[in-house]
Amino acid sequence: MVVGLALLFDFTNGFHDAANVVATIITTGALSPRKALMMSATCEFIGPFIFGTAVAQTIGKDIIDISTFDTKVISLSISLVVASLIGAIVCNLFAWFWEVASSASHALLGWMVGAVLVAY
Repeated sequence: MVVGLALLFDFTNGFHDAANVVATIITTGALSPRKALMMSATCEFIGPFIFGTAVAQTIGKDIIDISTFDTKVISLSISLVVASLIGAIVCNLFAWFWEVASSASHALLGWMVGAVLVAY
């Protein structure tokens, strides 16, 4: 379930943020829409391999410290991740539907912090 939600979040993040990334390239005529989206998808995929995952590590270790929770209760951790992903997916879909520019990573972070506050 968590993997499926993570993939759905990636999908909604991709179709939501891809337009923000490639709009200028396509509008100016520098690249065709197909080439611009292929370039964006390729860069999104190889980015973590080249530049690392510092942002994910910061979120996972410095912003949300789950060490205060009981480590034996694995369902709590899974519930926090599921709640965060569902919230971020809903935010992505609403922003896409109403054509509002927003950041999927900020939505995910906000829902993670909110879920931890509720759990605490």
